Amino acid sequence: MTLLRSRLPWLEPALVAENLAHLHGENGLIWLDGDGSELGRHITLAVDPLEQYCCRGLPGDPGASNPFTTLRHLKDGHWTGWLSYDAAAWTEPGNPWRRDVMATLWIARHDPVLRFDLKAREIHLQGVDPIRHAAMARTLERLTPTKITSWQRKTLGCSWHRHSDRSTYKAGVSTIRELIASGDLFQANLTSCASSTLRNNVSNLELYGRLRDQCPAPFSGLLVGSGAATGEAVLSTSPERFLQVEASGAVQTRPIKGTRPRHADPCIDDDLAADLVCSAKDRAENVMIVDLLRNDLGRVCRPGSVQVPDLVRLESYARVHHLTSVVTGQLRSNASWVDLLEASWPGGSITGAPKLRACQRLHELEAQGRGPYCGSILHLDWNGHFDSNILIRTLLRKDTQLRLHAGCGIVADSDPEAEADELDWKLLPLLEALR
Repeated sequence: MTLLRSRLPWLEPALVAENLAHLHGENGLIWLDGDGSELGRHITLAVDPLEQYCCRGLPGDPGASNPFTTLRHLKDGHWTGWLSYDAAAWTEPGNPWRRDVMATLWIARHDPVLRFDLKAREIHLQGVDPIRHAAMARTLERLTPTKITSWQRKTLGCSWHRHSDRSTYKAGVSTIRELIASGDLFQANLTSCASSTLRNNVSNLELYGRLRDQCPAPFSGLLVGSGAATGEAVLSTSPERFLQVEASGAVQTRPIKGTRPRHADPCIDDDLAADLVCSAKDRAENVMIVDLLRNDLGRVCRPGSVQVPDLVRLESYARVHHLTSVVTGQLRSNASWVDLLEASWPGGSITGAPKLRACQRLHELEAQGRGPYCGSILHLDWNGHFDSNILIRTLLRKDTQLRLHAGCGIVADSDPEAEADELDWKLLPLLEALR
């Protein structure tokens, strides 16, 4: 497989995306986003997939297939898709899991793809099919660098229903604290959902444009399903990497635990950041998840290779401050990125500790299933480089139905009132963008 590469003059990604969607339609469109930081320096854009797979259902359902088996059979190429939280039914069938209206796995192979370097302001066209490569180059040559002005020009008219009101969420926090006090758990990530129906004919690109304007983040993305997943879309402004595996087998995960809102006043903003850094509760929450992920990585990494180069450091984004840690390792020679993904699924930062017990309790406490929320966007590059995020700060679309989820990590000294506030810090910017 010879990879063709061309460098093209700079055009704004939104302009290119809208034009490609006009030519090919949105089905199968992928946009892996960045916020301009070193972690989010690039944007990857592609349409018109050559091949795709879709898995639905739980073990024992008619026609259901194991998504991890599907991932193991992917041929060489550039693959992008989503894997839902409830894919854990295939790794831990003894736990209770919920079916969802959206696909458990949708993943597609694109050729060519466009890679935008936000720092160098360059576009790199990559692919192996010379005919499709040349056609994409001609398409971009005909575009002019016009400023996109269509996003957020009309009111969506969305009326959002919160499925757990403040008192219900606080009661759930109190229940988890009681479970922790009894020795049942150490931590659990309790989530809540809001839903709405689209009254206007709004594109996924417009919805995503609204979200990314409000909450830019380094592991954001838009995936629009096609084939058996037509009508489904995942729109995420996630700041959290789940698993990265380089072609050499080097592994990195970046768990986030601990949140404070940003403030327009720089002095207040600094105080909020300092309060987060000094919070014993938030630091303990982060360290517990680091330990869980060290154990997950240790299942498929070389003995002694799992390290924690960064423990509980401050990272600040457009709307929130976070505490982030970094855990690294080296895959065993006989292990693949799919083995690592399966061994670590679902992510520790959005479940709790012990992981399986936390998932059981969350199933009891959460009225709605998660679906792709708390799953991952998966990205496999031409050279075998794999990356994935944790799907937090995410909008899910099924035809005209929209769902937003957010959650908080609950530990022994969590305050129900403060956790309900944190839930709002995470949900409200997304709700504001989608009014």
